[in-house]
Amino acid sequence: MSQFSFSDALLHWYDQHGRHDLPWQVADDPYKVWVSEIMLQQTQVKTVLQYFERFIQRFPNVEALGQAQWDDVAPYWAGLGYYARARNLHKAAGIVAQLGSFPKDLDGWIALPGIGPSTAGALMSLGLRQYGVIMDGNVKRVLSRFYAIEDDLSKPIHERQMWKIADHLCPIERNHDYTQAIMDLGATICTPKKPLCMHCPMQIHCKAHQQGLELQLPYKKPKKPVPIKSAKVLVIQHNEHWLWQQRDPAGLWGGLHCLPVIEQEQLFVQLCQILDLKSVQQTVTISHSFTHFTWQLEAFVVQVEADQKEHIETELVGKWHTPMQAIDLGIPTAMKKLINAL
Repeated sequence: MSQFSFSDALLHWYDQHGRHDLPWQVADDPYKVWVSEIMLQQTQVKTVLQYFERFIQRFPNVEALGQAQWDDVAPYWAGLGYYARARNLHKAAGIVAQLGSFPKDLDGWIALPGIGPSTAGALMSLGLRQYGVIMDGNVKRVLSRFYAIEDDLSKPIHERQMWKIADHLCPIERNHDYTQAIMDLGATICTPKKPLCMHCPMQIHCKAHQQGLELQLPYKKPKKPVPIKSAKVLVIQHNEHWLWQQRDPAGLWGGLHCLPVIEQEQLFVQLCQILDLKSVQQTVTISHSFTHFTWQLEAFVVQVEADQKEHIETELVGKWHTPMQAIDLGIPTAMKKLINAL
């Protein structure tokens, strides 16, 4: 199938069946496209829609985000996961705000923290309405099925070949519509499971469909068992207030507020002795999955007296907040699970 007919068929389908009302589909606002692209990494549209409008209301432009403190930004990302995305977005927004304008070319976007070639291509195409090529999961799935590519696309040599194919197919005219169209096709029709081939504009030309390989492509590495780790969570309460710590900016749950998490049994025992915590009771256990491991978190609840508060606050470098106050400050989903369980 020629380049023209692939893009023509895709655009014809998009005009009738594509998504045209997403809140970041704004012609003159690269900032909204940028925020949406970062939020959409590893995250479905339906989830992002719950966060996007609130985030934009609080930080309506790149200057507002770039000049904000991280502590102001964190609550508006809490629950979306992959927090390094938010830290990079915040840092990059500060750079753009200082420069006074958005990057004008692909290299300019890639130079910013957290932006790779595919996100940069999306920002050129959807944000600036210039020529741009993307290579997100949707595009890989559509093209690997269309051409029945059985290679391991995680290997650079095969990914480079896929970029060449994507660039070859990508039209100059209506580039931004094509970019949105191929993402929409992957998200709504050429889905990972149960693809709706009967409704696909590429069906009669799709080699995977012809060979019955839709569900085998793109190639997936055999999944390794996800390790299970355990940790203890101290829920130190004084009346309605709990002791919360702010996590280090780098690492897991960076910059968010969290109950004290202790991964070593001996350290937990020592900490209870140092803090003079008596009648510590195991109350609930929750499970929370990350990409590379699952955490079993055991919550230990203890009530403390007023004369203990300052000592505990100093030792744990924490602050006393009600659960609702902590949620407003920004806490990870696992902590929300604990609050609900308790």
